[in-house]
Amino acid sequence: MNPAELQALLLRVVRQVAGSEAEVADAAVTLERPRDPAHGDWASSFALKLGKGLGRIPREFATEVAGLLAQEDGIAAAEVAGPGFVNIRLDAAAAGELARRIVDEGEAYGRGDLYAGVTMNLEFVSANPTGPIHLGGTRWAAVGDSLARIFQAQGGLVTREYYFNDHGSQIDRFARSLLAAHRGEPAPEDGYGGGYILEIAAAVEADYPGDLDALPRAEQQEVFRELGVERMFGEIKASLHEFGVDFDVYFHEDSLHESGAVEHAIDRLRELGHIYEAHGATWLRTTEFGDDKDRVVIKSDGEGAYISGDLAYYLNKRERGFERNLIMLGADHHGYVQRLMAMTAAFGDVPYVNLEILIGQLVNLLRDGEAVRMSKRNGTVVTMEDLVGAIGVDASRYALVRSSLDSPIDIDLGQWSRRTNDNPVFYVQYAHARTRAVSRNAEQSGVDASEFDASTLTHPTESILLGALADYPRIVRQAAELREPHRVARFLEELAGNYHRWYDSTRVIPLGDAPVESVHRTRLRLNDATGQVLRNGLGLLGVSAPDRM
Repeated sequence: MNPAELQALLLRVVRQVAGSEAEVADAAVTLERPRDPAHGDWASSFALKLGKGLGRIPREFATEVAGLLAQEDGIAAAEVAGPGFVNIRLDAAAAGELARRIVDEGEAYGRGDLYAGVTMNLEFVSANPTGPIHLGGTRWAAVGDSLARIFQAQGGLVTREYYFNDHGSQIDRFARSLLAAHRGEPAPEDGYGGGYILEIAAAVEADYPGDLDALPRAEQQEVFRELGVERMFGEIKASLHEFGVDFDVYFHEDSLHESGAVEHAIDRLRELGHIYEAHGATWLRTTEFGDDKDRVVIKSDGEGAYISGDLAYYLNKRERGFERNLIMLGADHHGYVQRLMAMTAAFGDVPYVNLEILIGQLVNLLRDGEAVRMSKRNGTVVTMEDLVGAIGVDASRYALVRSSLDSPIDIDLGQWSRRTNDNPVFYVQYAHARTRAVSRNAEQSGVDASEFDASTLTHPTESILLGALADYPRIVRQAAELREPHRVARFLEELAGNYHRWYDSTRVIPLGDAPVESVHRTRLRLNDATGQVLRNGLGLLGVSAPDRM
């Protein structure tokens, strides 16, 4: 019996006891894993949530439900605790059937339908093409790609999008910095430094077919702008690909201003009655939608304000058919969220539904508790290639995704490069490699999967392991719903621990000359089921599941 089947059974019994006229919402009848396995496989607090509304004393209500539940097939016990909690224990056969199901479903196990058919645009990284991806952008690459995989596992039709910031003053500063490097001049006061500027400038010199020095300075700068941005963005794409992140769409900011998309968005808002003119400028009346002040869209000199691109880009996404649009921004963008929600409402959409903003916090690299400066190539900036060069892609992605988005994280390079159990990604990957080793050794020892008797899985560690495996679909759904991929990582670490303890306590392969029995064949299926779930979970995080370590 899997959690979904148990929850459906519990809901049916609760409604039976409550009576046909009572209203019992699905959301009120939920299952949780008990902190202490001795209390059972599952627990529910439905009686505490529903008792008052139904005019029932919670403990009495829980007792009546538990009595009926205990009579159902697959339920070994249903007991009431405290003021009205119900602890449920499945019989071994019902619980053990899950191992067979997981192996049969394979990669599909854990998938759901939370976002079935929903079009989702996930915009992340979107670093300016003026330098390598820094640590903050690297965190978003790991988190964003993992979220995309998790949304897809819940049926979402996901587009990964990179907003290419090629419009504005930062590109001018980049071009002037490259030109200064070419001419042997100091970097502009507001320009970019670091060894990569010299490298890009040299690459542009090599790529340009003519004599750069024969051009006037303004034309030289334009060459460095065009070829330098192209070269830098090529490096960014290559770094992301090596990190396991590829985008479906690279959207150029400049196209919004060249195509008339800004004017189109303003016209739409004007039709809706939210645009007005004042002081020679064009304004959006965002205060009607919760913003602290109205926003200038077109300045008095005719130039578009920063928000003009946001208006055009959001409307463009909606007109491309995306129902849900998520944007990942850095910690310094907190103050920008409210105006974007006001913009969403002005278009007649639902803030935090049609548009969501996820804010990420800073990443610090440490070695023995001291801050690390990785390379001279990028000046004072620590980049994606620095992190990957120190600990590898798998450890980098896992380290960046295993903490809540809104928490700053410290990555200790010593810990994440060690092949020991205090390295979380090693711990999880080693558990998967161990499941594969057990399968190989079982085959050599004549233990196959020709027989399966779930009732033989009676060891306490098997109940705990099966309970964890049963929880995986809920974890994936919750990670999608809450936008928290770290839940998958933490689950995998718990599952790996449960597996290692099971491995130490039971045998898949009989000792010595002892015969192969049904329990050994059944345990092989449990071993393989655990490997499948570890593999599925690591896949959601974009981390490999090695067969050998």
